[in-house]
Amino acid sequence: MRMPSTTQHPPVAREYYVYILTNVHRTVLYTGVTNDLLRRMTEHREQRVEGFTKRYNVTRLVFFESFPDASTAIEREKKIKAGSRKKKWALIEEQNPTWTDFYQSLLET
Repeated sequence: MRMPSTTQHPPVAREYYVYILTNVHRTVLYTGVTNDLLRRMTEHREQRVEGFTKRYNVTRLVFFESFPDASTAIEREKKIKAGSRKKKWALIEEQNPTWTDFYQSLLET
């Protein structure tokens, strides 16, 4: 009988992202969390995400932050969502004053 391997593999490092999307007119903001930002952004852009973002064509990635664990990312998402529209605008403009869509830069990495 063959014994199972006792080789331990190191844990896979994973990042979690909090992101803010807007539409082309900057009239709508959406905050989300994911463990795969490129995949999630592709889903939003191809309108494979039902609901709010599809209804309002919210596809422009204007803000994101990364975190080493899911609980911290979720906590940050909740804090951003609880903030006023003015606070969200300030957060975006601090990181991205020209409101550039970061999606293309994700494709290049």
